[in-house]
Amino acid sequence: MYVLGLDLGQKVDPSAAVLVERISRQRAFTSSSSPEKLVVRFIDRMPLGMPYPRVVERVRNIVRSPAVGGDCMVAVDAGGVGAPVSDLLTASGGLGRGVTAYTITGGDKSTGDCVTKRDLLACVQILLETGQLVIGDVKEKGRLIQELTDVRVKVNGSGRMRMGADGYGEHDDLVIALALACWHLHGWATRGSVGEQSQRLF
Repeated sequence: MYVLGLDLGQKVDPSAAVLVERISRQRAFTSSSSPEKLVVRFIDRMPLGMPYPRVVERVRNIVRSPAVGGDCMVAVDAGGVGAPVSDLLTASGGLGRGVTAYTITGGDKSTGDCVTKRDLLACVQILLETGQLVIGDVKEKGRLIQELTDVRVKVNGSGRMRMGADGYGEHDDLVIALALACWHLHGWATRGSVGEQSQRLF
């Protein structure tokens, strides 16, 4: 099964899509399975300013590609412009297993389709640390790794936590797209703290 995480850009940020495959591994001679692997199979950082109808068409092309064969769910950020674009994706049809819209919040607790940025990033961090998430040999791999390196966690004087690449790198759109896919596949099992004060997340 595949999940395509989609982070929608606006005026200064490009839209980004990251395709993750879930591989369940059956242990030989037993009925139990070893921990699943999540493998990044495709990365698409779209041109800045790409119209949303073209973004939708690009997503459809990824989901319907021969390698994926429609066995794919789209996990999209529904904040800001995301809600109407999510509606466009749903209405377009041909998106395999359908579309799940998540609202990314700055709160402390994820509930239902509302997920905190802290939990999203913690999900990716834990999966990488445990070796369950692997970035395949794909185009834009270097850019994704750089974004992961640039993501920081800050706690300001009032105790509010801020996360992102602000002041350290250009963007975190690929990281958010990856995190949405990972959260949809595995987030329920990996919620946790991402650390304290100002530091690199990865």
